[in-house]
Amino acid sequence: MSATTEFAPAKINLTLHVTGRRDDGYHLLDSLVVFARVGDSLTIADAPEMALSVTGRFRDGVPEDARNLVWKAAEAAGRRLAITLDKTLPHGAGIGGGSADAAAVLRYCGAGALAAGIGADVPVCLSNMPQRMQDIGATLTPAAKVPALNIVLVHPGVHVPTPQVFAALISRENPDMGVFPGWDDAQAFTEWLRQGRNDMQEAAISIAPHIGAVLDALGDADLARMSGSGSACFGIYPGPEAAAAAARRIQAAHPDWWAVATQTIAA
Repeated sequence: MSATTEFAPAKINLTLHVTGRRDDGYHLLDSLVVFARVGDSLTIADAPEMALSVTGRFRDGVPEDARNLVWKAAEAAGRRLAITLDKTLPHGAGIGGGSADAAAVLRYCGAGALAAGIGADVPVCLSNMPQRMQDIGATLTPAAKVPALNIVLVHPGVHVPTPQVFAALISRENPDMGVFPGWDDAQAFTEWLRQGRNDMQEAAISIAPHIGAVLDALGDADLARMSGSGSACFGIYPGPEAAAAAARRIQAAHPDWWAVATQTIAA
């Protein structure tokens, strides 16, 4: 059978409110998630035996066996696949690289119902449309009228383990995002986003000060914030030219960082 290519876009938490914690230790979240036009790609075909190879800039450190969520997704779907994963996104960055990769395999297999069993962020990555993600991540609501944004994504090459960030939280009982009002354009949407937060940002900075340096580098953006539990951050810019110029400036100043200008996918 011929191979199929699946795109696994970067997931961006424009907001991430931590609203509580369950008795079993899982944190309750309220997050507005969008996806970018940059991401990993997977070439997938049915095969006699399961096989995974990883290529691309960020292939180092990515397992090519059953430890990888891609492999776990194929096994959960009961399929044996030959997969080549081109890692364009840095892993451990809070932009859903591994979860988006696993979701791409589940889409190929027609097994999206298995997503929650693979990882908390996998269900939201099944679709590239803006979504409100609540509870422990499994309650998803399409977010209407979310416009496209011109953004710069920056990762300083530092991995921050999510459990450490949760452990460093000062407050676990914070307000949710309330009712989404709808927005006429990207400027109005960005102004509304200013009222939101990433409740994990300060905790992550306390563990990895590099994140603060990234936010400083994005200081000319209309809004800069960490995505997920870090350590990647995004900056929203008024147009593609401004975003591209910012990415070039940041990459020149920090050659060891990953900086890319892109757009988010609108509702």
